Amino acid sequence: MPTTIFAHRGASSLAPENTMPSFKLAYELGAEGIETDVHLTRDNETVLMHDEHLKRTTNGHGYIKNFTYEQLQKLDAGSWFSSDYAGVSILTLGTLLNWVRNKSLYLNLELKNNKIDYKYLEHLVYEQVKQYRLTNRTILSTSNPHSIKRLRLLSDSPNIGFLRSKRAKNLVGYTEKLGAGSLHINHRLLSPRLLRQSDEANMPLRVYTVNRPDIMRRCFQSGCDAIITDVPHTALEQRK
Repeated sequence: MPTTIFAHRGASSLAPENTMPSFKLAYELGAEGIETDVHLTRDNETVLMHDEHLKRTTNGHGYIKNFTYEQLQKLDAGSWFSSDYAGVSILTLGTLLNWVRNKSLYLNLELKNNKIDYKYLEHLVYEQVKQYRLTNRTILSTSNPHSIKRLRLLSDSPNIGFLRSKRAKNLVGYTEKLGAGSLHINHRLLSPRLLRQSDEANMPLRVYTVNRPDIMRRCFQSGCDAIITDVPHTALEQRK
């Protein structure tokens, strides 16, 4: 089966990351999946942004957790990338799920709880995924081991991915012990040994953030289950 291509925060090299223009462009280019990041607002709305802080990708300042969604809606999340995207707003997870549900797209929702351990984030995200009937094509990923354990306690366990950027002696075994069903690694960790171990454990191996053509080809040739990339159009060309 060919390696699946996930657009990292959408087509984030071509449009402002984690916004609807970026997601729509990724879909139009032919990406098979969308990867995005989820935070919680002060009023417990699930919103899509990579950073905990607003400064880098909006005209606002401060931490997402200190604002209501109504306040965040007033911010510009597109001008930092290009004036062509002035006025683009911060998205809720529900908006994305509603857009995806009638499309042939997979989702990888990264729970951004490694620095701020949001209370109820796992439950709120998973309940929305269920509401939109997208559990069968949605991965919930996190680098927080405690979050994985909380996800496992949900009534019907979701598809969980463990994110890892640092080397470990027995990464596949550790991932299994945590209770995650797949392993998401930084491309620098990719090795024949890890590929063999994940294959023996029947554990999907997904690689991020793969933007260089030579690394893309290596992932495709080695049979990785998926790559996550800022440049899905380049990945599609290389996969041919």
